[in-house]
Amino acid sequence: MTTILKINNFSIVFISLFFMFSCTDKTDFNQYKSINNEGWKAHEKVLFEFEVKDTISLKNAFINIRNNSAYEFSNLYLITELVYPNKTIFTDTLHYQMANELGAFLGVGFTEIKENKLFYKEKKIFPIKGIYSFTVRHAMRKNGVVSPIDFLKGIQDVGFSIENLD
Repeated sequence: MTTILKINNFSIVFISLFFMFSCTDKTDFNQYKSINNEGWKAHEKVLFEFEVKDTISLKNAFINIRNNSAYEFSNLYLITELVYPNKTIFTDTLHYQMANELGAFLGVGFTEIKENKLFYKEKKIFPIKGIYSFTVRHAMRKNGVVSPIDFLKGIQDVGFSIENLD
């Protein structure tokens, strides 16, 4: 009886370790930066730096936004800059939906804080080895106003992540 228990315990531990190590983490990079409680300042760039070693594999890149109920809008405009190691700069203006037609925030979370994983680049290859920098800033404006909102309230954290597709 004791031998059977030892074999079963060993089997359980072995199977657990097998599953733990066989599951590969697809995340190459994942980092968050907190936004000041008074709000995300206009023209304030949130900076992420990451190293690319693999110039062959396809990757998905995401902008991750954590917002709370103080966020007043149903959408979000962002301006991004991706700077390659050779100093080539790619700038994008992006638009994301943050709430449904009833005004309920999208994203996941059981509390008032919702996390949105927003596609930045899909099936992207980073062609040069080295250190890349990625910046993101908000471009939110009130209707009919040219200048951006001075302090965008309700955004708690801004993140950037890269995942392997292989």
